[in-house]
Amino acid sequence: MVLKNSIKVALAGNPNSGKTTLFNLLTGLNQKTGNFPGVTIEKKSGFIKLKAQGQDNYTTIEFIDLPGIYSLYPRSLDEQITHRVLTNASDPDHQDVILAVVDSANLKRSLFFVIQLINLKLPLVLVLNETGKAATSDLAVNRLSEKLGVKVIRANALTGKGAADIKRILLEPVLPSEQNFAAIKNSTERNIEDKQLLADESIERYKLIDGLLGEIDFDPNSSRELVSEKLDKILTHKIWGYVIFLGILLIIFQSVFFLASYPMAWIESFFVFISNKVSSLLPPGKLTSLLVDGVIAGLSGIAVFIPQIALLFGLISIMEETGYMARVSFIMDRTMRKFGLNGRSVIPLVSGVACAVPAIMSTRTISNWKERLITIMVTPLMSCSARLPVYTLLIALVVPAGKFLGVIGYQGLMLLFLYLIGFVAAISAAWVMKKIIKSKEKSYFVLEMPSYRAPRLNMVFITMYEKVKVFLIETGKIIIAISIILWGLSSFGPGDSFMEIEKKNSAQFVIGKISEQEMKINVASEKLEASYAGKLGHVIEPVIKPLGFDWKIGIALVTSFAAREVFVGTMATIYSVGDESQTTSVREKMMNEIDPETGAKKYTFALGFSLMIFYAFAMQCMSTIAVVFRETKSWKWPFIQFVYMGVLAYVASYIVYHMFS
Repeated sequence: MVLKNSIKVALAGNPNSGKTTLFNLLTGLNQKTGNFPGVTIEKKSGFIKLKAQGQDNYTTIEFIDLPGIYSLYPRSLDEQITHRVLTNASDPDHQDVILAVVDSANLKRSLFFVIQLINLKLPLVLVLNETGKAATSDLAVNRLSEKLGVKVIRANALTGKGAADIKRILLEPVLPSEQNFAAIKNSTERNIEDKQLLADESIERYKLIDGLLGEIDFDPNSSRELVSEKLDKILTHKIWGYVIFLGILLIIFQSVFFLASYPMAWIESFFVFISNKVSSLLPPGKLTSLLVDGVIAGLSGIAVFIPQIALLFGLISIMEETGYMARVSFIMDRTMRKFGLNGRSVIPLVSGVACAVPAIMSTRTISNWKERLITIMVTPLMSCSARLPVYTLLIALVVPAGKFLGVIGYQGLMLLFLYLIGFVAAISAAWVMKKIIKSKEKSYFVLEMPSYRAPRLNMVFITMYEKVKVFLIETGKIIIAISIILWGLSSFGPGDSFMEIEKKNSAQFVIGKISEQEMKINVASEKLEASYAGKLGHVIEPVIKPLGFDWKIGIALVTSFAAREVFVGTMATIYSVGDESQTTSVREKMMNEIDPETGAKKYTFALGFSLMIFYAFAMQCMSTIAVVFRETKSWKWPFIQFVYMGVLAYVASYIVYHMFS
C-alpha cells in the first residue's frame, strides 16, 4: 500500500458536537488561522505528520475545522462555506476525507447531517464523541457502522480517548459508503427555497433515522441529562440566570486585578532593572535614549499586561468549554429582540470582549441582514482586550485599592462597570438603529444546549497562549514601531529650541535660582513640550481640554487610532524621554504627575474616569474600520460608525469630567 504524501481532512459536524475540541486535540499547537478563499470567515488549519506501520515516509495530514452546520441546507454565510468546501471538488479546501463528528447524546439529530454527507458518496469516518456517560456498547457501534456503511470510532474529545484510532484509520484507505439512501433524494439536488420539499425530505430522513436507531438498539440517554435539566432550571432562569451571570463576571474581573497584581509588579520591576542596567552599561547619547526610552519603554507597556490578558481569556475559555456561554445566549435572546437583535448576536458581542475584528466576522451566522448590520455597528462598543491595558492602568491610578464591605475590591468593580457600560451602550445604540433601519425580514433563534462538561485545562492554556501570542506579536509590532517614532518626535524639536532651553536653565542654575536637580527636571519637561510631539499635542489640546485632557494625552489619543492599547506604550515613551533616573514605572510616573495650573496631582478621579469613558466608546481601531467595510461592502457604514462612536465618546467624557470635578 502506497500512501499519498499529504491528506486533507475536513472536520464537519453540528455546532457544539465537540468538533473544535477534537480538532485541538488532534493538532495541538500545530495550527494556523486564515480566511477561507474569497471570504473573511476565519478558518483553522492544523498539520500533523504520521507514518503507517511498514512505511518509510511520513504522510502530512491537514485538518480543517469547518463552521458548524446542522444540514446541507445552507442559510447563513458560514453554513454556505461548509457546504461549498464539502460539495465542491474544485474548492482549494476540498477534503480527501470527511471526519464527521457527532455528539453521542444527540445522535438522532446528528445523523440527519451525517446521512446527507453519506449521500455525497465521499470518503467519510464517523466519530462518536462520548462527552458524557451515554450507553454506547461495542455491539451498538458495530451495528451503526454496518447500517451506515462507514467506519465508526468511539472517542472523547475532552479526555483524548480515540485520538490514536482516528490517526490510525486516516492512514488506511477510506472508501465511500456502499449504503444507498436513495429513497431520499440528496439535499444538494434540492432547491432550498422550496420549503415544502425540504420539510417532506426532513420528515422522511427522520423516519429513516428512527428506524435505524431502533434496529441498532442505541440508547443515547444518560444520567447527566437529569443533572443538566436541574442546572438549566437555575442558570437559564429569567431572573436568577442574569444574577448568576453578573456574579460570574464580577468574580472574573476581581480575579483580573487580584491574581494578576503580583506578576504585573514583578514585570514592572524587571523592566525598571533592565532600563537602569542598559543606561549604566551604555554611554549617554541618542542611541542609549532610543533603546531605553523608545524600545524598552515600549516593551514594558506591552509585557506588563500579559498576566491580566492571559487570566481574562483563560476564565472566558472555561465558561465556553463548560457549555455555559450557550446558556448566556439563550437567556439573552428575549432581551436582545427588544433592541433589534437576537440570541445569535450574543456570540459576536461576547466575542467582542476579545477583539471586535473576529467578532464582526462571526456575524455571518446571522441570516437576517438588518440584525446582522446592527450587530456589526454596535459590537465595537463592547470593551475589547485592547482596552484592558488602558482601563487597568487608569484604574490603578485613580481608584483606591480598598474593598467594598471588606469583600469586593473597588478596582474590580470599576472594571466590571466599564464592561457593563459598553454593553449598555451597545444595546442602546442597537435600539436606535432598529428604529432607523427598515426591514420586513423576520428571524428565528434556534439553539440546542450543549452538554455540560468539565473544561480541559490544556485547551484553556492553549487559548491563553494563543491570545497572549497575538497580543505580543501583532500588537507588539505596532506599539514598538509607534514607540520608536514617538521617541524621535519627542527627542527632537524645530530650530534651536532645545539649545535655548538648555541655555536658559543653565543661566538660572549659575545664579543660584534653581538647583542642579531642578535644572535637569526643567530641561527635560521643557524640551518635551517644545519637541515635535509636544507641538502636535498643543495643536490638539484646545479640542480635548474641555474633557480634562492635556497635550500629552492628546498625543496618546492620536496614536491610539492604530490600536487602543498603544495608549500605554505612548505614555510610557512620553514619560520616559528625559527621565535619567529610570527608577519608576510609567504608572508611578503618571501618579506623580503635577498639574502646572493647580499644583495638585494631575490624574484625579475626574480625569481618569473621563479618559476611561472616552476609550470605552471611541472607535480607535483601524482594523475594525477595515473589517466593517469588508463585511458591509460600503464605506457608508464604517463612516457612520466612526462618527457616532466619536460623538458619544466626547459627550460622555465631557459630562463625566465636569460631573466629578
